[in-house]
Amino acid sequence: MTPEDLIASVDEQACIARLQDMVQHKSFSETEGERALAAHMADILREIGLEAELQPVEGERVNAIGRFKGTGGGKSILFNGHLDTNPVTAGWTVDPWGGVVDDEFIYGIGVSNMKAGDAAYLCAMETILKAGLRPRGDVILSFVVGELQGGIGTVRMLEQGVTADYFVNSEPTDIAAMTLHAGAFSFQIELTGDTRHLSKREQACDALAAAAALVPRINNLTFKGSKSDDHRKVNRGHVGVVRAGLGDTFEEWRPPQVADRAKILGTCRYAPSQTIDSVMEDMRTLLRALELEYPGLKWSVDSYDQRKGKPQMPPFEVSRDATIVKAVNKAYEAVRGAPQPTGPIAPSCFYGTDAAHLAAAGIEGVVCGPGGEFNTMPDERVRLTQFIDCVKVYILTIAEICGLEEA
Repeated sequence: MTPEDLIASVDEQACIARLQDMVQHKSFSETEGERALAAHMADILREIGLEAELQPVEGERVNAIGRFKGTGGGKSILFNGHLDTNPVTAGWTVDPWGGVVDDEFIYGIGVSNMKAGDAAYLCAMETILKAGLRPRGDVILSFVVGELQGGIGTVRMLEQGVTADYFVNSEPTDIAAMTLHAGAFSFQIELTGDTRHLSKREQACDALAAAAALVPRINNLTFKGSKSDDHRKVNRGHVGVVRAGLGDTFEEWRPPQVADRAKILGTCRYAPSQTIDSVMEDMRTLLRALELEYPGLKWSVDSYDQRKGKPQMPPFEVSRDATIVKAVNKAYEAVRGAPQPTGPIAPSCFYGTDAAHLAAAGIEGVVCGPGGEFNTMPDERVRLTQFIDCVKVYILTIAEICGLEEA
């Protein structure tokens, strides 16, 4: 069977049904539904001919890991994606767990982030096996939990010995090949001023005004130490929370007084040529300048661990000339007839992904998955054509990396 015949054999309706089934499982992060979906995926993996296990993560949380032992002579590949989803926000007009499909989209909470990616590599492997073919190299399908807590599921998977020659992480990139993404960490800034009644405002040190001045500077900050334009492209500071008021409890009942306390919470995205320490020093430089503008202002800045005891997301980078990148590029062009967008693809390059943990373990890989355009928003959805194209890209990638032979 030629590669063209193989991708032509994709049962599109069966693939969409697989994805609908996954969407219909309510798998909010750190809930019983997350574990239930992992168990369901393990059952499916066994049904299609893979060895499967539920792998402990923490507490009752588990990953579903499927393995197909290759017939020999090929390289191995690991597909990686998470099953846990964000909560449903306001503004939905369709059932978030209905697996609703129309002529253009499939809808559902987590369908873009990232059940469409999970389903795509499941369906790719299922298509290969149904066609009577077997990979020469091992294929591992990992359905992890805890990506939303810093990648704890993938970290535990690696600690338990799961590895391969290459990986594809299926986070949503609208099936571009993302070869670089930022590392992420959160920070907390505390500002202390000196209050006066508004009648004596000129004598005060206004912590609220200082915070307001600081926010756009952080949001527009590019960090020092980038070794390339690509690295600068993944720099971003962002303030998400500002509180101000009187005293350490931020009292709000006395607005005629100048605020003497402010707190800012935010996050930074940094490149592999930078570090958390170097970015923090850039933040301190901003604060020293702010201190000169607001005489008497006192400040502190620290990293802010929003996920106690959980890993942080480091940056990820792979060469555009890497074997796995070239394989995915070749597969994409065969499916879509055009070169694949490749590099630090925005907005995906500002996400954290488990690719960083996999690369740190010494596995060469790339991030490429369906969805992204309508990610983490009301009526979250994925284009059906993009999902099916991704199934085909994964099939051809497995063929290129592992090799295929008749059963």
